[in-house]
Amino acid sequence: MNKITQVIIWFIILPGLFSCKTKTSVNNSKKEMAFIMGQFENTLSIATDPTKIPRTLQKDGALKTVGIYDWTSGFFAGNLWYLYHLTGEERLKTEAAKWTEALDTIQYYSGNHDVGFMINCSYGNGLKYGNKLEYQHVLINAAKSLCKRYNVNAKSIKSWNYRKAWDGKTEWFFPVIIDNMMNLELLFEASTLSKDDSYKKIAIQHAETTMKNHYRNDFSCYHVVDYDTITGNVLDKATCQGFTDESSWARGQAWGLYGFVVCYRYTKDKKFLGFAENIANYIIHNKNMPEDLVPYWDYNVKDAGLKPEWNYNPANYPEIPRDASAAAVTCSALYELAGYSENKGEYLKAADRILQSLSSPAYQADGVKNKYFILNHSVGSIPHGAEIDVPLNYADYYFLEALVRSERFKRQ
Repeated sequence: MNKITQVIIWFIILPGLFSCKTKTSVNNSKKEMAFIMGQFENTLSIATDPTKIPRTLQKDGALKTVGIYDWTSGFFAGNLWYLYHLTGEERLKTEAAKWTEALDTIQYYSGNHDVGFMINCSYGNGLKYGNKLEYQHVLINAAKSLCKRYNVNAKSIKSWNYRKAWDGKTEWFFPVIIDNMMNLELLFEASTLSKDDSYKKIAIQHAETTMKNHYRNDFSCYHVVDYDTITGNVLDKATCQGFTDESSWARGQAWGLYGFVVCYRYTKDKKFLGFAENIANYIIHNKNMPEDLVPYWDYNVKDAGLKPEWNYNPANYPEIPRDASAAAVTCSALYELAGYSENKGEYLKAADRILQSLSSPAYQADGVKNKYFILNHSVGSIPHGAEIDVPLNYADYYFLEALVRSERFKRQ
């Protein structure tokens, strides 16, 4: 049976990938899945070295790759695991394992907090969807490496090593970024696999500290919080990728939402569920959220009077960039949150709306200028002038994850 036949059969069994309210019909969904498969076929035809991992496109449309120690190194393997789950194609399982196992040494890496992204998205999905039981020890070792960055006084996991803020003067010795909430899943899973609660305890403590210090009263969050490792006091609250220190960077909001949903999944502690719901409500009902629920790269970038700490020239952005990656992360998180919350209907409706938007020509690649990725129009970091309005492997990852998570609701 060829791959296209398998894809079509899968869609016949699955009664509609999208809700009936979306513009994408079941037949178009079949076509879309075939398109997605074609994009990854294009990528695999030229990307043969698993230590050179597809991340985005260069300006000329060529594939841009990164090494295994880049923070995005686990997403391509994760994408292949999701595609294997969606199609059942054994060749995809073989490819997914190849790209996963190239990251073997990351399990011993403690240079930054991103080991959670690197290992959980690759080895974690290999364990879940590929039934690769031997991957368990890699996840546990990676959790041990991540825990080396935990400080008992700050009660947090250190994200980056020493660096300076945008002003060139403020020093961050123990910076913790909201992105770090995404790495807690690795710790929770390691405790489940090893029966050692020490990883889970660190994850819970980090989440509680983040609740206390990263979030404002309206449930928007700071990007960076710097701690004194002796007293545990907060030394600075700022941004590194958002519009201003006091603004709400869209992908940061998505990271936080996703992370607290994960905390509830593993602990069943209602405080995490309630916190996730409050973040979700902030996002969904934000006054600056576009109608299609794909956010601008920062929720406050349209607010008059805000002046960023870095050199921002609005003339460079006649149209404020959207961030499809933030939308994809939010979408995936909302599907899981809908499964736990009494507000299921609202969150499911929002997730379906985002998935509809990302699946439309407005955000999906055309297969010509972008032959290797699913989505266009993501933002890496505008303050750094990096990866602005481009495809990104992690946008594709959370889009595929949202497709997988949507299954449970489409079968009800």
